[in-house]
Amino acid sequence: MSSFPADVPTAANRAARPSAALPQFASGLGITVPPAHAIALSGLTKTYGGAAKPALDHVDLVIPRGALYGLLGPNGAGKSTLINILAGLVLKTAGKAAIWGIDIDADPRQARAAIGVVPQELNIDPFFTPHEILDMQAGFYGVPKRERRTDEILAAVGLADKATAYARTLSGGMRRRLLVAKALVHSPPVLVLDEPTAGVDVELRRQLWSHVRALNAAGTTILLTTHYLEEAEELCDHIAIIDKGRVVVAERTEDLLRRLDDKSLTITIAERLTSLPETLKGFHIEIAASNRLVFRYRPSRTPLADLLAALQQSGLTVVDLATEETDLQDIFLQLTGTQAAARAKS
Repeated sequence: MSSFPADVPTAANRAARPSAALPQFASGLGITVPPAHAIALSGLTKTYGGAAKPALDHVDLVIPRGALYGLLGPNGAGKSTLINILAGLVLKTAGKAAIWGIDIDADPRQARAAIGVVPQELNIDPFFTPHEILDMQAGFYGVPKRERRTDEILAAVGLADKATAYARTLSGGMRRRLLVAKALVHSPPVLVLDEPTAGVDVELRRQLWSHVRALNAAGTTILLTTHYLEEAEELCDHIAIIDKGRVVVAERTEDLLRRLDDKSLTITIAERLTSLPETLKGFHIEIAASNRLVFRYRPSRTPLADLLAALQQSGLTVVDLATEETDLQDIFLQLTGTQAAARAKS
């Protein structure tokens, strides 16, 4: 597993503004400078009673301040257990965890105040209005009435016009946004989104991600779990993949996508072939169709110019070229799927 350097990468630099990065409770703790890491886990382990294997197995993970961080893994990998430990809902078996520099054992109350969690389930009381729900949530966190930002938060998530409507009358998408609003009432510097777009339509997903990007740009560190790999690839500047309770990789997204040095080039030609010309037989090319060739190569080892020169020498007429690069799904399957299982048996 890769570790992050002490100096925080690009995403954290966006959050270097103290006014955006420091939560309201920070002054009470004497915190004047935000920590380098939003979340730091060391040897974090959780074994449920009677279980043969731990749900989390000595997890070491550092989430830089200001990152939009993706936590991926198959069902049962340990993602929910990790989040529940951070939220104070599950007691860890061993190891250490700190949120915003606050140890969850040494000061559990302040550690919980440093994090807001948006769960998968719609846990909203249907007999209260959004305004009442946010006001009560702020009260639970001890936010004084003069410091509550209920109207501001409702406007930010697009629910200002529903502030006095009963929650039971809201659509599924509105309830999902209300969950985000609930997690923001105490101005936490770290926001956890647990499968926030599961089962929602495309338009709502777009709105949610627009809001998440805005929160991150303002300095909030985002920890996102999702099964939509294309979302993680597009949104997250860092990604960790967890499998069977262990972190198998944790890197910047761009570095992770470079792990598989693999590309394919599909060449459509005017001619129809039954066999390769002699000039192309030295390359890893297969005839996918009579007029389509697929060339699989590693950019670090095979200059594409060599193939193009061989194509020109072959006398073939190139009609179209299309390249395909490794994406996050390829890496995910390699690290957690059938390819990983095959490696374990070998």
